[in-house]
Amino acid sequence: MTGLAALWLPILLSAVVVFLASSVLHMAVPWHKHDFAKAPDEDKLIAALRPLALPPGDYMTPCPADMRESKTPEFTEKLQRGPVMVYTVLPNGPFSMGRNLALWFIYCVVVEVFGAYIAGRALPPGAEYLHVFRFAGATVFIGFSLALWQQTIWFRRAWAASAKATVDGLIYGLLSGGVFGWLWPR
Repeated sequence: MTGLAALWLPILLSAVVVFLASSVLHMAVPWHKHDFAKAPDEDKLIAALRPLALPPGDYMTPCPADMRESKTPEFTEKLQRGPVMVYTVLPNGPFSMGRNLALWFIYCVVVEVFGAYIAGRALPPGAEYLHVFRFAGATVFIGFSLALWQQTIWFRRAWAASAKATVDGLIYGLLSGGVFGWLWPR
């Protein structure tokens, strides 16, 4: 068993490596360019929604008040007429990349802590590189990837977007496994 305190360097360095790799995957490579499609007649859609002044949040339309309402003919008619949507409304104004990047880095550190915890519970100091790589890399892959499929299953997020994000998670897991294997306490 290896304590978390002995793993602070691989935790932080792997978080930095994943942060940088994700920047390359999202900005330098056109890999995620088509994750979101532009709505047809976007200006008309925005003009129609603006008077509603929707506060930032997650919405489903139509959205029944309860299970009873979801079984009524009126609600069924709303579903048939459409549109049926699950959507997120963001605050108005330019995107705050600084805040998002800071939160993303914190998230990377948290996932790496779990990778360190699992590997640290399974392996002693001096463990072989491939054993460390396997435990840390698999855990980090799980942390970055598996929950994404829930959005595709339940809310019909594009299969391609979840698949690409899963490949991203695999890359992050491989990079993290490499860092942990390299810096594992001897």
